[in-house]
Amino acid sequence: MPLVIALLSILSGCATKGPPQSPAVAGAEEAVRSAELSFAQAMADRDFDAFVGHLSAEAVFFGDGKVRHGRAEVAAAWKPLFSAQKAPFSWAPDHVEVLASGKLALSTGPVTVNDRIVGRFNSIWRLEAPHTWRIVFDKGEPVCADAAK
Repeated sequence: MPLVIALLSILSGCATKGPPQSPAVAGAEEAVRSAELSFAQAMADRDFDAFVGHLSAEAVFFGDGKVRHGRAEVAAAWKPLFSAQKAPFSWAPDHVEVLASGKLALSTGPVTVNDRIVGRFNSIWRLEAPHTWRIVFDKGEPVCADAAK
C-alpha cells in the first residue's frame, strides 16, 4: 500500500506541473495580460481610438449572432458601445496562456456588469511587431444558467 500511495503522489505531482516556461514565454504572458488590461481600460476610459488600436487588421469578433471580420467592421460594431458616459460592461483576464513560440496567446476572464459576472471573454492575441500584441479573435460566452443561480 505505501508503494501505491508513493506512486500516486509522484504521478499527481507530475500532472500538475507543466514543462518549465522559458523567460520569453513568461514575459509574453505578462505582456498579453497588460495588453488585455489596456484594452479593457480603453473601454472604461471611453477611448475608442485606443480600443481600436488593440485590434489586428485581421480581427474576427463573434457577437450578437454575427461574425465581424477586419478592424474596420469590428470597430464599427463596437462604436455604439462608446456613446454612453459609462461603459456598459467591464472585463479582466484571469488566465493567459502563450504558445512556446511566444507569438500567439489566449486571454480569458469574466465579463461584469455592475460587479455581477454576466459572461466570459476569450481573446486570441498575436504578436504583430516587437512588443505589440493585437487581438485576432474574440468571442464571449454568457454565464451558464446553473452558474447564474
